[in-house]
Amino acid sequence: MTSGPGDGRPARSNPRPSRAELAAAVDKTLPDVIADELEVLFVGINPGLWSAATGWHFARPGNRFWPALHRGGFTPRLLHPNEQDALPGLGLGITNVAARATARADELTAAELVDGARELTGKVARYRPRWVAVVGVTAYRIGFARPKAGFGPQPEPLAGARLWVLPNPSGLNAHYTPQTLAAAFAELREATRPK
Repeated sequence: MTSGPGDGRPARSNPRPSRAELAAAVDKTLPDVIADELEVLFVGINPGLWSAATGWHFARPGNRFWPALHRGGFTPRLLHPNEQDALPGLGLGITNVAARATARADELTAAELVDGARELTGKVARYRPRWVAVVGVTAYRIGFARPKAGFGPQPEPLAGARLWVLPNPSGLNAHYTPQTLAAAFAELREATRPK
């Protein structure tokens, strides 16, 4: 399990990077928050500039990942992105389909998503999470060549893990309100509970 910006600096306590820091974050990578045999490995599309500058996944104000994670029943309280290292203790982790940071996900090429999906498959085989939850149906469709995939459970596993697709928690995703996004996370949480 690792954290901190892609250049090896420790995670910052100030959550507001400067314009210069955001500009310098283009194409940086963000280490995974991962451990062996997690309950759920959440997979973002790619790091945004705010995340790459701070070293925290889903760090941009307005991103609804952390509230949805809490409201969906995965965390006992709302965590701040700088508390991401607490996730493996809860059986959770975070990685991305594509590694490089961009201002917008649509700056990624289809080839980057396909290559990222292949790398993700290897990562899942190595760390063996029970569930993999991709947060972003378009990235999933392109990366895994599943053009008609929808939200929710997917029929095929990923390297032995059960696979689920969630809506993108970005504040730019106007199709989902905080409430409907939390409900989507809660549906996955219910599916992960032992029967």
